[in-house]
Amino acid sequence: MTTPSLPDSLCYLNGEYTALKDAKISVLDRGFIFGDGVYEVVPCYAGKLFRFEQHMARLDRSLAELRISNPLTHAQWREIATKLIADYAQGTAARGLNDAKTDQIIYIQVSRGVAMRDHPMLPGLTPTVFVMTNAMKLPTAQQRSEGVACVTAEDFRWEKAHIKSTSLLGAVFSRQISVDADALETVMFRGDYLSEAAASNVWAVKGGKVMGPPKDRLVLEGIRYGLIEEMCRAAGIPFELRRITRAEVLDADELLLSSATKEVLPITLLDGQPVGHGVEKGRPGPIYAKLYAAYQQAKQETQP
Repeated sequence: MTTPSLPDSLCYLNGEYTALKDAKISVLDRGFIFGDGVYEVVPCYAGKLFRFEQHMARLDRSLAELRISNPLTHAQWREIATKLIADYAQGTAARGLNDAKTDQIIYIQVSRGVAMRDHPMLPGLTPTVFVMTNAMKLPTAQQRSEGVACVTAEDFRWEKAHIKSTSLLGAVFSRQISVDADALETVMFRGDYLSEAAASNVWAVKGGKVMGPPKDRLVLEGIRYGLIEEMCRAAGIPFELRRITRAEVLDADELLLSSATKEVLPITLLDGQPVGHGVEKGRPGPIYAKLYAAYQQAKQETQP
């Protein structure tokens, strides 16, 4: 199989801007050798970063867990992201496309740096800093109107899921489970309790209340955790974080996914069985409709 060609869009690597296809790191970078690093994915709508400070706060938390000092200030991260956003939009316009301000994803990665292979957290290394941007692939209109299929699996990953680590082999395995089943995502359980999906948070709705797993070391706290709580509060929708059993998930009125690219998305089929009850069974429900509308409003408020 041939290696896919890479775009010539601009990226940032260790203090320099270069074409993505030309960016290179050492084979002894600990991000490559050990997955010893963290990352962030920041949405950008119409040229404006979405909930940027919340993403920066999570980056700070992840770096602190790995004992890596943040190599840049929040203002420097914003400056880099803004430059890449503008360059991407300019390149899109130069190609004669109409979506010169297309929604984008900013990908940020920091690894511990370059050293001879040794497992301990070696001090004094210069972190490797990488930032790129790409077009955001949002759910289709059909997925929005019909919902998506998911499958369940046991959560076999490590118990430091709160770190947004580049060590993502567990996520690769769990996502492949849904790919093999022709489903969008894999909803995982630790024992009898809901944790999260391969690359999304999972929410259960029952009796009009939105419920999610608690913020702890077993779940990556998505930036939408805070946003969904804010939207629920504004809409008068009850919101609760607690342990959610498998039985509660299977009996939910609605199930939702949330992530930077999915925003909020309804699960309407789980392990081949329609989600929900009554006339809403197997269809996107009213709580999803309210949260999706509120999410679009939040995006508009981000824009100039």
